[in-house]
Amino acid sequence: MVLDNTAAALDFIFGHLLFINFILAVIIIFFQRRDPQSVWTWLLLLYFIPILGFIFYLFLGTDMHKKKMFRIKEIEDHLNDAIRQQEYSLRSEALEQESPAIADYADLVMYNLDVAGAVLTNDNDITIFKDGNEKFDALLEDMEMARQYIHIQYYIIKNDVLFGRIKEVLARKAKEGVEVRILYDSMGCRSVKKSCWRELNAQGIKTSEFFPAVLRRLHLRMNYRNHRKIVVIDGKTGYVGGFNIGKEYIGLEERFGYWRDTHLRITGSAVGSLEMRFALDWNYASKENLFLTDKYMNREPVFSKQHCDVQIVSSGPDSRHCTIRDNYLRLIGKAEKAIYIQTPYFIPDEAILAALMIAIRSGIEVNIMIPCKPDHPFVYWATYSYIGDMVMEGAKCYTYSDGFLHAKGMIVDDKVLCYGTANMDIRSFALNFEVNAVVYHEGLARQMRGIFEEDLKKSKQITKNIYMGRSLFIRFKEQISRLLSPLL
Repeated sequence: MVLDNTAAALDFIFGHLLFINFILAVIIIFFQRRDPQSVWTWLLLLYFIPILGFIFYLFLGTDMHKKKMFRIKEIEDHLNDAIRQQEYSLRSEALEQESPAIADYADLVMYNLDVAGAVLTNDNDITIFKDGNEKFDALLEDMEMARQYIHIQYYIIKNDVLFGRIKEVLARKAKEGVEVRILYDSMGCRSVKKSCWRELNAQGIKTSEFFPAVLRRLHLRMNYRNHRKIVVIDGKTGYVGGFNIGKEYIGLEERFGYWRDTHLRITGSAVGSLEMRFALDWNYASKENLFLTDKYMNREPVFSKQHCDVQIVSSGPDSRHCTIRDNYLRLIGKAEKAIYIQTPYFIPDEAILAALMIAIRSGIEVNIMIPCKPDHPFVYWATYSYIGDMVMEGAKCYTYSDGFLHAKGMIVDDKVLCYGTANMDIRSFALNFEVNAVVYHEGLARQMRGIFEEDLKKSKQITKNIYMGRSLFIRFKEQISRLLSPLL
């Protein structure tokens, strides 16, 4: 009987396949607000893989925009007061007098204030790390100095030798009475066994999973990844950037070799913005409201030598605006001399692509650096295709040859830099939860540009002749990958 019912159901589905596919296509078109390119890609997938393509869409394509998942009433009034005060100061030019570094970027500061609630702070010191061992040595040292709390958020955590070192410190600090919280992404940490988190919990370390899987392996929201990497220690020291936790990030994975990334260590009031970002994500994932405790939000100011102006900008599928994308877009539009971009994935949307081409045609020097090897083949060949557009337009494009390049950010005119967790791709712009630091400081911008130029010594330029001489097989891989780029 069961077999007969199953056969009858299959007969019905195949007999009405065209009609069912039409209904599913209508659902994709009319019930999801997204860009036409993405809609057409999903419709194409539905055409070639009827019904099954719609199942993929349910897992990977459902739109979460405008879902206010992280709105916390306890902080709104306080934050809005700070935003309104800075907006008034900007309009009266008082803030520019206090922070001359933002004079050319007052409109961007205003945008971040109004759209992202990103308060500008000007009492920050920043250290740039480009090597994983140096970054994690500094992080471990800072965690050893913790007296009240350590908040950790990473997209990828692997239970290997590096996490072993971190766990040892965290367990000791928890025993000393320091509050320790670890927030991890379910997809990024899917290789870590539940027993590892239970062991940490038994040691007094709180852990929480962002968008947990159903039945252990079934990720209903696998397309929406919390890609942020944030550490806050006692509200005084913060870390944000590209390094995750795993042995490959300290050069111990033969497949990748040396891992070239960029991470920022921040002391100053901008750490409060990182803490707020962590708290919003933690509150959502764990249902523990950190805003009810004053010690996480109200910290005494830290003495600053550099006096860096910083805005911490975040974006994700829960917000109406692609804030980090818009920051990149505005920085490109305001460039007068040179733009430097490092990213492992270069799959820009039409706005970024057009802005970069306009910049090139306007005489702006555009420099883009990507890895020489793929960690995700489809993404890499889509990247190479868009890099080809840039090369043919006149940009200077390079592949980093000394290992794997994972740094994510932009430097403009030796005046401002925007670095953090967001890649220069559609996924980071619209689908991932990301966080970047926008730093308005000529000294740090020049330092970051100097790092870019050091990386050039270990890179190869993609000239027009090299790109035009690629094989037919590479061209084929590029075209297929570019066609799928809205889904990557």
